[in-house]
Amino acid sequence: MALASWKSFPFFNVTRFNPHDENPKIFEGDIRSIASSFSNLFLGTGDGQVQILSSSFKLIRTFAAYSQNSAVGHLQQVEGTSLLVTIGEDLSNEAILKVWALDQADKKTSAPKCLSTITILNGRKKFPVTAMAIPNSTLNPVAVAFANGSLTLIRGDLIHDRGAKQRIVFSSDEPITNLSFSGGPSGPHNAFHNHHTEGETRLWVSTTARLLCMHVDGSSGIMGARLGIGGGAVGGSQNDVRVVDAQGGVGVGCMTGIPAKEATNFSMGEVAVVRDDAIYFYSSTGGKGGCYAYEGAKSRVYIYKNYVTLVSPPQSTPSSRAGASMGDTLKKIVGGAIAANRGDVVDWDVTRFTIVDTEGKYLAAQEVVVGSGGAGGVRGVFELGGFLWVLGLDGKLWRYQEKDLTAKLNLLYARNLYLLAISLASKSPSIEPQRLNSIYRKYADYLHAKQDFDGAMQWYIKALGDEPSAGSGTYTDAGEVSGVIRKFLDTQRIGNLIEYLEELHKRGGAGVDHTTLLVNCYAKARDVEKLEKFIKFTDGTRGETRFDVDTVIGVCRQGGYFEQAVYLAKKAGEDSIVVSILVENLEKYSDALDYLSSLEPDKAYPNLMKYARLLLKHIPEETTRFFVEYYTGRFVPRKQPKELETDKAVPVTTASGGLAQYTAFLPQIPYRSATFSSTATPVQAAPPTITISASTLPSTMESQTDEPEMAKYTPPQPRTAFSSFVENPREFIEFLESLLEMERELKQVDKIDIYTTLFEMYLRRAKGAVEVAEREKWEAKAKRIIQSKENLIDTSNILLLSHLSNFSDGTVLVREKQGLRFDIFRSCTSAGDTKGALEALQKYGPEEPQLYTAALAYFTSSAKVLNEVGEEELKNVLKKIDELGLMKPLQVVQTLSVNAVATVGMVKKYLGETIQKERMEIQANRRLIESYKTDTESKRKEIADLASKPVTFQAQRCQACRMQLDLPIVHFLCKHSFHQRCLNQVNGDVECPNCLANTETIRAIRRTQDEQADRHDLFKAALADSKDKFATISEWFGRGVMVSPPAVEG
Repeated sequence: MALASWKSFPFFNVTRFNPHDENPKIFEGDIRSIASSFSNLFLGTGDGQVQILSSSFKLIRTFAAYSQNSAVGHLQQVEGTSLLVTIGEDLSNEAILKVWALDQADKKTSAPKCLSTITILNGRKKFPVTAMAIPNSTLNPVAVAFANGSLTLIRGDLIHDRGAKQRIVFSSDEPITNLSFSGGPSGPHNAFHNHHTEGETRLWVSTTARLLCMHVDGSSGIMGARLGIGGGAVGGSQNDVRVVDAQGGVGVGCMTGIPAKEATNFSMGEVAVVRDDAIYFYSSTGGKGGCYAYEGAKSRVYIYKNYVTLVSPPQSTPSSRAGASMGDTLKKIVGGAIAANRGDVVDWDVTRFTIVDTEGKYLAAQEVVVGSGGAGGVRGVFELGGFLWVLGLDGKLWRYQEKDLTAKLNLLYARNLYLLAISLASKSPSIEPQRLNSIYRKYADYLHAKQDFDGAMQWYIKALGDEPSAGSGTYTDAGEVSGVIRKFLDTQRIGNLIEYLEELHKRGGAGVDHTTLLVNCYAKARDVEKLEKFIKFTDGTRGETRFDVDTVIGVCRQGGYFEQAVYLAKKAGEDSIVVSILVENLEKYSDALDYLSSLEPDKAYPNLMKYARLLLKHIPEETTRFFVEYYTGRFVPRKQPKELETDKAVPVTTASGGLAQYTAFLPQIPYRSATFSSTATPVQAAPPTITISASTLPSTMESQTDEPEMAKYTPPQPRTAFSSFVENPREFIEFLESLLEMERELKQVDKIDIYTTLFEMYLRRAKGAVEVAEREKWEAKAKRIIQSKENLIDTSNILLLSHLSNFSDGTVLVREKQGLRFDIFRSCTSAGDTKGALEALQKYGPEEPQLYTAALAYFTSSAKVLNEVGEEELKNVLKKIDELGLMKPLQVVQTLSVNAVATVGMVKKYLGETIQKERMEIQANRRLIESYKTDTESKRKEIADLASKPVTFQAQRCQACRMQLDLPIVHFLCKHSFHQRCLNQVNGDVECPNCLANTETIRAIRRTQDEQADRHDLFKAALADSKDKFATISEWFGRGVMVSPPAVEG
């Protein structure tokens, strides 16, 4: 492809750069050679000097590498080391090669240390050196070429100066113009090795007439040559040197090897060669690789990153064309220096510098770098500090700075060159997948604007990102996907839309709305085959669907594709959805129950509870049997019969306007266009006839010939099923009675729930029964529960349920068993059952005396009740109350006076007898009071006499020993006398031994009274528990509780 047809872009910023102010004319001297590392620039001069500059072109060091008569014609900094290799030459002597250690200094001159010096052999022929090549950091071997066509190979330890061997391994009739190594274990192009040359080092040699490739071995250098005409290898076989291009000579500087770091950017060869007609790439295995026509003279080629840089001199300069004379070549080598030394003015034309991307097939820069005049031309091209530099013969320095990717892409966008932008971005190692996808979308938008819908869709699909299996899936966000979908909502573009949505599902980036739209598109296009394929599609390696199953099922249900929804739900194991469709949509209740019967117990239970009421409503008997079977622990999943493979067409009516319905889902997708209208006329789709295999239909259950294995599961509590039978009382009773058949296996709490609920259901059926016999039947069942299972039902529940159902027999029966006799009487009185109240009083009165007080209040509550009871019964009640002391007369009177029903005549005898008893009690109390007063006066008088009158003691004998009294004698006021010796008392507090016991008793009583005088809590407690408050107060008053404490003197 000709470069003239390639597009040109300003991908580089070109600026003129001025050297450091300390040495502004550093590049205007006699510079013969240039080399660079990442941070330094090396200049070889015509007077044997080497100058080292920094990345800012500040002169760091200058040292004399050779004598002033020698020029540093070639120098090369070995990449990755601190070694510098130079060749100094003059035409009167042989060239000299030196190796310098830049990180070591000579002790005498302070210049870099020279590690080795070698005089290069050329058969004593005085010809200038035209090229030098170094393969690796070991400097073994080093190739040097001369203008007479000789090639010398130097081997040895040049770094430690342990000797070196030289050999002219090749000679030619035409001058050698360029040398370049490639291959080797660490070479840049191992990818081009075949099984014969793997690990070998290759030396590329160009002359003014040919291009050759030589295989260099590890000892003797070149192994042989097969040259054809005009020269040959010196020694060796003829199998290891071959002419790659016998018709194409190469000018000096017009061949370069592909650097190892850039090898991945150039897949067409190991060396690049430029001639006046084209750019060529060559490899050792395939010969000539890529070729790009580019007419015009070329004086230099340089590889920078993924670019090939070309220097196009004026037409009057020496050419790089094939067959150029040796005189022209030598003029090109030394002409610039001669002109500079003589001060001649060479009026050359404009020189151009071009940067080419051969892989992308475009020109990245094409600039005029030097002007016409005596100083025209390019002295060197090098890379320093991350920039590309061009040095002109006039000393001017030009910097080429590559623009960033964003700037390049913007230039390409402006010219609608999206394919080139994609190619450029995909080669960038730092490009993010999301950004690359955005370029795809830009190109797709461009094609869509040009109405290339099919092409645009392919790039929209590519912009979705990698598939999940790639391991680095990057997906478009929902807003961009929605934008693409809106562009293809036209009915004519439905095929493209289906393709896009299918790819979106394959990549796992589809949402609920996308699945909905895709299924609607299938319906609109009547593409039942794709719909079937979509819902049955699985990843063969993982067996998983690549869409949201719930969404597709929902869309199928909404569109009327119920059979497909059932198939998909079964396949996904969505048992609840299968049952839901069978019950809610297809209304196949028997099939739904059969499907439940095929599930495992833990899966069948939640679905059974969810749809139990509907199933009981339509198929009550089958559903009740299923409940009994499951809750009794006898449930066994039934195997489904093998499904027939015959197909049957099932017509299904789909929702109209499937595609137009997408507007209903678009609000859920971000960035919906505000101009999109949902009022568009829907496109009516005819109801398709869908062919569904029997495998998609609900399976029906049949009798099994094999005895199924009992499933191991724990039956749920029976109470969990109670709410399902709300509308089916008959089936509910059947269910509960069936559970009681396995009463021994039931837990206590479950028995309580079942019997309580069953008792309630019996009463409910009895209450609702029309015929007496039926009512008595249900009531008899309820009574049996109370009589036999009373301990399993809470009494309060029985009473409440019996009351709500007007089941009085149940109330009485329970209260009798529980000893709640008072409650039985109260229930009769509250119900107005006077006869029942009398019976209860007569039956339970002797055991429950408080019933008489309640009966008195009830009998006198109304005239009607009193008439039913009669006066005799009232008198009997009053008699029992009086005999048992249940009420005070005043309380009786107050009770009778509440309703003013009883008359005085009815209670006259009771009152008379009571008053007579009160009078007799009063008289007895008065006599007792008089006796207490008499005793008190007698005691007081005796105390007064003892305190004021003398006492005569007439005792003759001692009360202790019964002997005659003799002195000393002790007399007590109690008339008792003792011998002093019989008292055994030492201190003065002597008491009568005979009266001491009574005295201590009185003292203890008094002490107790004094202590209880301050215990008001005891007094209050006794008063609260006493039936006769006044008697209690009198008793405590007698104990001295209410006596004021004595006053304390002072």
